[in-house]
Amino acid sequence: MSEIKWSEIEDKIARRAFDIAYERETLALIEGVRAKASAIAKLDDLWHLNDILSSKRYEIDGKYDYSHASLIFTFAGLLQEKWINLDELEGINPDKIAKIAALSRMQ
Repeated sequence: MSEIKWSEIEDKIARRAFDIAYERETLALIEGVRAKASAIAKLDDLWHLNDILSSKRYEIDGKYDYSHASLIFTFAGLLQEKWINLDELEGINPDKIAKIAALSRMQ
């Protein structure tokens, strides 16, 4: 897919939605880690938590790439995972929102 053009206003809206999703997901991760950390009773539990965190770091670092070329796909995934909703993309071209919504149902 060729790079989709984003206007300055769309870019600001997209960046805000992107940052909101990132904050929501990372806060959820922190809350989950706090719950798991309180259940650590032995060294194997600690190593297991380390494995989970390493995996989540890789997943989050890969998911949150703010590249205009992949934003449609990024937002589709974030929408599907419920880290954002379509209302938070209001102001972005309706064709782009339609693509995001359609892709979120396919993934």
